[in-house]
Amino acid sequence: MTTTAPETVTSSELLSVVASRELASRRTVFAGIGLPTLATELAHLTVASQIEVVYESGVCGARPSHLPETIADAVLISGAEAVLSMPALFGCVLQGGHIDVGFLGAAQIDRWGNLNTSVIGDWERPAVRLPGSGGAMEVMANSHEVFVVMRRHNPRSFTAELDFCTTPGPDRALAEGIRPLGAGVTRVITELGILARAGVGEELRLVAVHPGVTVDQVRAATGWDLKAAASVDTVPPPTEAELRLLREDVDPGRVYLR
Repeated sequence: MTTTAPETVTSSELLSVVASRELASRRTVFAGIGLPTLATELAHLTVASQIEVVYESGVCGARPSHLPETIADAVLISGAEAVLSMPALFGCVLQGGHIDVGFLGAAQIDRWGNLNTSVIGDWERPAVRLPGSGGAMEVMANSHEVFVVMRRHNPRSFTAELDFCTTPGPDRALAEGIRPLGAGVTRVITELGILARAGVGEELRLVAVHPGVTVDQVRAATGWDLKAAASVDTVPPPTEAELRLLREDVDPGRVYLR
């Protein structure tokens, strides 16, 4: 296995490769556009050849000739196994418990895996207004587990208290008397490392760091008292083979790679 010097790997490439490895042994993935698309397509070529991607537009089993630019891109339709209506997608596929991994992004996340994609700052006068939930509520509640990819790892994004809770994880839902089907967020992949938890009742904890990153650095970049595993692994850097597939086969037009 040949690795690549860290300075030659972009943040998007690093996050995509690491997230793709986490999909080994998974079968069905509810993926959004962007880094989740890169990760699932790379996983299909490496660790999960049978993976099936479900898009929020209702496209299932897509095998596009090139990367879609939106969830409604016509390239997703050609060769897809099915295109479902929204009631069928959310009512049957998601609520039916057929998704192994839901891929989500967020502006903020807390120690329990609750997500904010609505506002930064006060609700009435926010500093930033964000897109909102989309289908994230259903993905969180009904996927067997959820992976989150975060481009920024700092105390504002990894916060002790969300500015607004757009997508509650199962712990928060249970406190409100709602019983979700899934385990909620189990993996968070960032530019510094990987946070993980087994499910309900557990906080996210640091389980791996990227080469050159220390546990103290990750703790300093996290807005709560981040716990670490007894043994924190070092994430193997992307290999030349993984990067070649990502750059030449998955996203040669650099639609999402930066």
